[in-house]
Amino acid sequence: MLWIMLAAFGGPMIVSILATRVVRSISVRRGFIDQPGGHKQHDRPVALGGGVALVGTVTACIIGGTLAALLAARLGRTEWLPPLLAMHLEGVVKRLPSVVGILGGALFLHVVGLIDDRRPLGPWSKFAAQAAAAFFTSGVLGIRIMEGFLPAPLSIAATVLWIVVITNAFNFLDNMDGLSAGVGAVASLVFAIAALSAGQIFVPALALVLTGALCGFLVYNFHPATIFMGDAGSLPLGFLMSVLTVLTTYYDPRKDLTPLGIAVPLVVLAVPLYDVLSVVVHRVRLGVSPLRGDRRHFSHRLVRKGLSVRGAVLTIYLATGATGLSAVVLPRVDWTGAVLLLAQCLCVLVMVAILEHASGVDGGTLSISSTKDDPATPTREHP
Repeated sequence: MLWIMLAAFGGPMIVSILATRVVRSISVRRGFIDQPGGHKQHDRPVALGGGVALVGTVTACIIGGTLAALLAARLGRTEWLPPLLAMHLEGVVKRLPSVVGILGGALFLHVVGLIDDRRPLGPWSKFAAQAAAAFFTSGVLGIRIMEGFLPAPLSIAATVLWIVVITNAFNFLDNMDGLSAGVGAVASLVFAIAALSAGQIFVPALALVLTGALCGFLVYNFHPATIFMGDAGSLPLGFLMSVLTVLTTYYDPRKDLTPLGIAVPLVVLAVPLYDVLSVVVHRVRLGVSPLRGDRRHFSHRLVRKGLSVRGAVLTIYLATGATGLSAVVLPRVDWTGAVLLLAQCLCVLVMVAILEHASGVDGGTLSISSTKDDPATPTREHP
């Protein structure tokens, strides 16, 4: 088991490091560069195209691994496989259509993001693309929230809403070097551990592939970043994260799992969700469109409090870990323990909010001009 999981993480990380380096070189030569200005944090031209390396790595590793399993099953040559993998081989093969469909949705959003990185699309065009990918996932692939507990129409609607919200959460987080990729790596690792503890094999492998690819990308994306993922990376990243949360088993009546385990995704992704909610509230309070990019994000507010860019990003990593680690045991504790863990997560968020606003100089009180916004500058983190 350990070696399988290490391979699922280490292989994609190495591939991602190499792919990101190659893509960065090509982007620089072809002038695929993100220029500073407007609400953007960086003060120098930085290569775009990181999403190509990230999505390409995840797609190649998942498809390659699944096809290898399919070939082994067809040839009946499973003796060279680890016993645990051989035991679950049939289940992996049966999931191939779902794998192809999930990667198809991610690649669709990747293409939309690439177009937007080249020539910014309107927010509603991107929102429509996200909704289409979400409906395909829930309505066609049948990957749904609380399937069997909710009526099918309600389950589909809840899944579409969840996928769109989480996709935008990671798109919103892509506002500072290494932020979206790092938070994604922490969250996907927690989901891998949670799925393993629930007895799953396929979902943890997918989560670890994503974790490894993100860690490899962070070699070049952590501050000072030399390449950005752009919407071509943040949109499929958010989509994959949302689908992983739906695929993971949190509650099984046949096992000693607390029904409150279904709150695991909310706990793990509490920080991205906090960022979305807080920035939307700040923009609405100032009479600014919630879909317009600016520097009112959680990360920007931490920098205005005196933290360095690295300090702000690492603080958000830590906050994500603080809320996420409790999610690993959440399904297995009794009701009292589950409520206490959820209360702990809420306390972390409240503490963050209090510290943010302690000095009375937060994103909500800044004038529009003080954020150095350019009304003509299109946002890169709206839906």
